[in-house]
Amino acid sequence: MDARTGCAAAHDQDVEQGMIKMETVDAAFSFKGGMLPMTVLELASADLDQIKSQLAGKVSQSPAFFQNTPVVISVEHVRSNDPLPLEGLCALCREYKLLPMAFRGGNDQVKQAVWAMGMAWFPPQPARPQPVETQTAPEPQPEARPVPEEVELSNGRIFRGTVRSGQQVSAPLGDLVVVGAVNAGAEVLAAGSIHVYGPLRGRALAGIHGHNNVGIFCHELHAELISIAGNYKRLEDIPPGLINQHVQVKLSDDQLEISPLS
Repeated sequence: MDARTGCAAAHDQDVEQGMIKMETVDAAFSFKGGMLPMTVLELASADLDQIKSQLAGKVSQSPAFFQNTPVVISVEHVRSNDPLPLEGLCALCREYKLLPMAFRGGNDQVKQAVWAMGMAWFPPQPARPQPVETQTAPEPQPEARPVPEEVELSNGRIFRGTVRSGQQVSAPLGDLVVVGAVNAGAEVLAAGSIHVYGPLRGRALAGIHGHNNVGIFCHELHAELISIAGNYKRLEDIPPGLINQHVQVKLSDDQLEISPLS
């Protein structure tokens, strides 16, 4: 083998080794689609004083829920031709421990202003079409007492059905019983205990007035947040072996204890 052939062979070997090295380098990142739970602060007014007064009341009911909770501020239903106080809205959220991540709705000026703030902007949600009702002759039915969706009790409340994303159901005077599921993005609150006869995927806050001798009981635990008397755990804090299981949650020495429900 002459010198030229030897150099060429060495070059080919280096290139091959370099390619092998490049192929074995781990990727630094990858893009993945996902749907993350996000609270939407849907505004009907841009009056900062009015928003602050109402937000203060919400915080007093469930302070644990407002600890570093990411929110999307929706301005699509604000009826005002005046410039929206975007910076003021963000500052007000942060004052109450909310983390503004994006805005939803508004005109092109709002969109450009939001982008200039380094935040995300989402277009308004399209209106859902109303189902067309057809007129049919009523069939004779035996008389029966209708079952109400919700039953107000003197010291508690029963809710029958699914608590949907963005919906809040509360029992400010006692226990709350949900005969159904609590979807992701939904919230249930009670002065007493919370019983969910179905999957619990949203947020459950018991003992919102400070009572610690209460509990949370559910048939399937996958909650974004559970709280008793201001002490809380997020989904990532729950032991994996208890996810999607029948469980009970109680407070012991200011710590939430989660155990299987036999």
